[in-house]
Amino acid sequence: MAIEGNNIFKDYIAGLKDYDEVIKPSKEINQNWSQLFDNLKEIDTEELHEIQSEINWLMAENGVTYNVYNAPNGLNRPWQLNAIPFIIHENEWSKIEKGIKQRAELLNLILKDIYGERKLIKDNIIPPEVFYEHRGFLRQCDQIEYNTTKNLMVYSAELSRGPDGRMWVVNDRTQAPSGMGYALENRFTTSRTASKLFNDLNVKQPSEFFNDFNQMLIDAAPQGIDNPNIVILTPGPHNETYFEHTYLSSLLGHPLVKGNDLVVRNGFVWMKSLKGLKKVDVILRRVDDVFVDPLELKEDSYLGVAGLLEVVRNKNISVINPVGSGVIENFGLIPFMNAICNYFFKEDLILPQIASWWCGQEKERALVLKNIKKFVVKRIDKSNRESLFFCKSLTEAEIENLKKEILKNPHRFVAQEYISFSSAPNYSNGTLEPRKVVCRTFSIAKENSYSVMPGGLVRVAPDNKELRVSNQRGGISKDFWIVSDHNQENIQQYTWNKSQKTETSDINDLPSDTANNLFWSGRYLGRALITSRFIRTVLNNMNNEQYNTHIPDSEILTHLYKAITNITSTFPGFVGKGSEELLKDPLKELQSLILDPTRIGSLAQTLNSFNNSYYTLRNLWSKDMWRVFDSIKKLWKQYDSTKTYSLNSLIKLLDRTITRLVAFMALIEESIMVKQGLLLYFIGLQMEQATMNIAKCRSLIVFDHDNYLNYDILEALLNSHESLNIYRYSYQSYLSIENVISLIILDKEYAKSLHYQLRRIQKDIARLPIPQNTVGFKECQDKIQKACFIMEHIDPTVLLNINKENSQRENMEKTLSMLSDLLHETSLAISTTYFDHTYQQTQMVPQKIDL
Repeated sequence: MAIEGNNIFKDYIAGLKDYDEVIKPSKEINQNWSQLFDNLKEIDTEELHEIQSEINWLMAENGVTYNVYNAPNGLNRPWQLNAIPFIIHENEWSKIEKGIKQRAELLNLILKDIYGERKLIKDNIIPPEVFYEHRGFLRQCDQIEYNTTKNLMVYSAELSRGPDGRMWVVNDRTQAPSGMGYALENRFTTSRTASKLFNDLNVKQPSEFFNDFNQMLIDAAPQGIDNPNIVILTPGPHNETYFEHTYLSSLLGHPLVKGNDLVVRNGFVWMKSLKGLKKVDVILRRVDDVFVDPLELKEDSYLGVAGLLEVVRNKNISVINPVGSGVIENFGLIPFMNAICNYFFKEDLILPQIASWWCGQEKERALVLKNIKKFVVKRIDKSNRESLFFCKSLTEAEIENLKKEILKNPHRFVAQEYISFSSAPNYSNGTLEPRKVVCRTFSIAKENSYSVMPGGLVRVAPDNKELRVSNQRGGISKDFWIVSDHNQENIQQYTWNKSQKTETSDINDLPSDTANNLFWSGRYLGRALITSRFIRTVLNNMNNEQYNTHIPDSEILTHLYKAITNITSTFPGFVGKGSEELLKDPLKELQSLILDPTRIGSLAQTLNSFNNSYYTLRNLWSKDMWRVFDSIKKLWKQYDSTKTYSLNSLIKLLDRTITRLVAFMALIEESIMVKQGLLLYFIGLQMEQATMNIAKCRSLIVFDHDNYLNYDILEALLNSHESLNIYRYSYQSYLSIENVISLIILDKEYAKSLHYQLRRIQKDIARLPIPQNTVGFKECQDKIQKACFIMEHIDPTVLLNINKENSQRENMEKTLSMLSDLLHETSLAISTTYFDHTYQQTQMVPQKIDL
């Protein structure tokens, strides 16, 4: 297929510098890509732009994110997917697949040997320093035997096409290879948004690979366990690929846990669940080696499980990939890989590598130092320091410093020849331009071999001048298509077949940290909604009073200002030292209470806390919930706490926030079932609503005022409670304290009344599983039962009695104070009983882990 007359390549050829995936040296289009570009010819530039815009929108709407460290907006940055896929024909792929399987098997044998017999060192195939000088070599893992058929269960090879037109291995990922979840999401997204590009292209689907992946996890369980309990261990929501952790948890149906969800007791690993401890059989880890066991490895790690390695030694659990596998993410291995391949298999490597020289050998080191500007120099392992040096771009001073480092620690450096890898088309700014690409492939152990995903994850350089391809540097991704000459089944089925659990998970299986975040999601959401509504009520009253900073505020506003401070506990505020100055310009303080994220008790701080709890739980939520949640974040990004806003602007912000929070609350019940943890969310929500209810009543109606002021206060209370219309419908009378108390405190049927909320909390606590700590469970029940008992026996007449000396309803204050204390004690009892399984271990001999 010729390029002439194809407008889409108008500017593409001018940007070509090296081997290109699409354009042959003869200026013809590679046959593998011809059908795609025939499809592109049927799509005008405007439609292609719409496809890319749809992809960008869908990634953001579905919450597909990638965290970029040390970047201002790096947390939850939307994942970037380019509309133009990367294509390889199945004939070429079959050879690549064979090479990936060979390399996976080879690395598996290396891993087994280095922690076992060490024949490679004994037979002088590889110098011992290549392993022993590598930070990933962990002596604590020596001679460990595993339950699985292979040591290396998951392997990822990074490939790029070299100047000879073949795919070369650029990197090996063996600790906790990431990217397969992103690859699958890329496929779902392109299938939905770019269906026209698939026309007449038979693209292989990855569904069988993921079925194999889930089966591999099941088969990895210790001997004799048919229905293993499998968990996915994550470092937490700040990890760069946390989205993928939640994605795989949701896809495979295995709980997502953090280190503090697991504990070692009696030689086994247990998950802290609501009912107590539940034995874990398989851990798919996303935590790097040195962090997994603070007893034997990095002692200050909070990401792992103390004592895990000893359980592994006793073969009472399987960890995938095994701890210590980071030693073969080792650039020092590359110069010796072909010799190792011949040692084990009596054959050469199928996939070529970059020519490399290990500086631990005298002859090779001399060559590197003499011609250093011709090389790319790398440390053999990852470190906190710069580990990659493009020497031709360094200054003379930098070259000298690098030489000194090499001479000081020669075993820790490898030099590689400069290789310019291939480019592929990237759609950007209305045109196609060539960008460097790296293909990450995935393989998992299956029976006596490996299963390889058809395709994988393609990463693209952020611009056409960048040689390094990295998501942390702003890289983009592509869908990776393996195209066939034969028809392919387009239906992607992800159903787990044999050995799948027949019983369903319930609330008993909920990890404690997940349960804790569900509970606090409810509390933060309730607090945010009530705070928003109350501040909005105050701002609307300021509007009604024709608020002006030069006119003294009315008495009702002064009471409402003070109530805000009491309700939000943002002291001293309007009630403490300096309150007189704040009352002269209350809008400044109110804006701080709304927008200042550093102020404890502010609406912004509450929403941030809700954001943290919500994001930790994202594997439980629906896409619709994510969209509402994301709309709240986008709304608040428009406001800067350092700027000054008008009263009406703040009211508008609160209106829009309240609408979104209410929508979010409505969606929660559709997303998860009670047995999946919805019960805990409800308990947290009702507990916060009841607590804030009490705070509002104590701030506004404990004191008696003259009739006009009482009326204004009661109206404000009902407005903030969203209950004024219900009051008018129910009582059809002038506002009275008796009727207001009857509605928002004593009514048994009204969902916003304190009585109803306490009874709902009692009912839901009774539905919680009975934990091993039955004393704690009884305390939870006793505290809320006492609160309900007090509520049942309230005499409204006694509650309304006023002490003439101080104009205070002292019985009301005493009763509400007791109820508030009991709610707090109930919350503490729930946390102690269901969320805290304290069991701390420390190293007898500290292990120094150098990062």
